[in-house]
Parts: sequence; C-alpha cells; structure tokens
Amino acid sequence: MSAHPAYGELRQVTPSAAVILEDNPGTMTLDGTNTWLLRAPGASTCVVVDPGYEDEPHLSRVAEAAGEVELILVTHHHPDHVQGAAWLAARVAAPIRAFEPTLCAGAPPLTDNEIVNAAGLSIQVMHTPGHTEDSVCLATEDAVLTGDSMLGRGTTVISDLGAYLGTLGRLATLPTGTPALPGHGPELPDISATAREYLAHREERLDQVRNALRKLGPDATARQIVELVYQDVDESLWTPAEWSVRAQLDYLRTTGEAT
Repeated sequence: MSAHPAYGELRQVTPSAAVILEDNPGTMTLDGTNTWLLRAPGASTCVVVDPGYEDEPHLSRVAEAAGEVELILVTHHHPDHVQGAAWLAARVAAPIRAFEPTLCAGAPPLTDNEIVNAAGLSIQVMHTPGHTEDSVCLATEDAVLTGDSMLGRGTTVISDLGAYLGTLGRLATLPTGTPALPGHGPELPDISATAREYLAHREERLDQVRNALRKLGPDATARQIVELVYQDVDESLWTPAEWSVRAQLDYLRTTGEAT
C-alpha cells in the first residue's frame, strides 16, 4: 500500500475508493482527515464519507473531485469527520446519513447491518462502538472504511472498552486480506489481522493497568496509571492515553477486577 500523497490530491486506493487528505495534521488526526470518495467503476454518482472540518478549500476540492454526490456518510460525531458535512451537503445538494440521528439531514439514520445502495455500490453498515457510541464501519466489496475504530498507525482513543473489544472481535472475523481504509493514517492491508493485533495490544494494556492497580491501590486515578504504564510513550500523548486508561478502569471496575 502506498503512502499518502500531498494534501488535497485525489488518490485512487481500491477500484471503488479514492481519498483526499485534509490539511489538518495533529496529535489526534495523524496526517489529517481522510475524506473517502466511493463509486463503482463507471458509476455517474459518488458517495462522500467523512467530509472533515468545515474547511472550505478542502470541501471545494472534494466537491470538484466527486462530481454528482448521491450521499454523504459520516462514521461518527467528532468534528474532524463531520463538521464540514452541512456545508458540503448544501454545495452538492446531497443528504447526510450517520448512526447518530442529530447528524443526519434529508435522510434517516444508519442502522447496523443495513445495506446502503448508492453510486453503484452496496455498502454494508457495521455499528462498531468503542471509540464513540455512534461509530460505524462501512464495508464495500473491496475494502472496509473504519473511521476512527481503526487507525492507519497507532491505536485509537477508547470511550467504552467493553464495546470496543466486541467491535474488534467483529472486525477480526472479516475475510483475510480485506483492506482497511481508516479515517486517519495510511490504509492497512488486512483488517482482520490488524483487529487481532489490536485485541492483543488491548489485553497487554489491561494487564499493565491491573499491575498498576496492584502497586498504586484500587483507587488510583487514570493519570497516576498513565505516568506509570505509559513511560515509553511521548508525554504529548498522555492526555489521550488518560482517556483510554479511564475506559480501561471503568471496564475493570465493572467486571470487578479493580477491587
């Protein structure tokens, strides 16, 4: 799989999916937000996934590259994925669909296992909570768009670990060799293999948190645990690490393992 191009350039990744990288790099967005354009070969319309921020130069390039937009899909409610959706929808006269009803415009919310037929494609909706409650992945015939449920490098921030472990288990059952097209970072060659790697990583981190609780006591804060467990991680990442540790603590306390 090739590396990202310069910002704003359309790059074909699979026969049905192309990407335009938004110029919004950062700790949480990696290289920037990947806005995906989906269409079957020869189709006259396009589906835009995750327009990104309300960044008019980026959105104008997306609109130009997309041509006739049949539908805008959003993988979850974070602004680096959805903030620009309303602007783009007005520009291209297309409805917006997401799992979260308040994000939708002109069309109903997405539902788990629904098949969305648009731009010559049959797109399966997979509700994949964990990063956020409303996160979805979108499966086409040749790839799965993962939003922030799976990143092109590193691991994502988790709000609900129990739900996320279920999501990883579901993604691990997908056919071997299916590419993952993430919301940030480069595409991955095998979503099921990466999901299994994520599961192993999550279990390793849980063991580290369990050991930290034994050292610090059952009432240790997420920050105290981060300072002990994440010493190998750059301190600029400790705040998002703290969010994930909080989710791990909630999980361990819910299952009775943190007492």
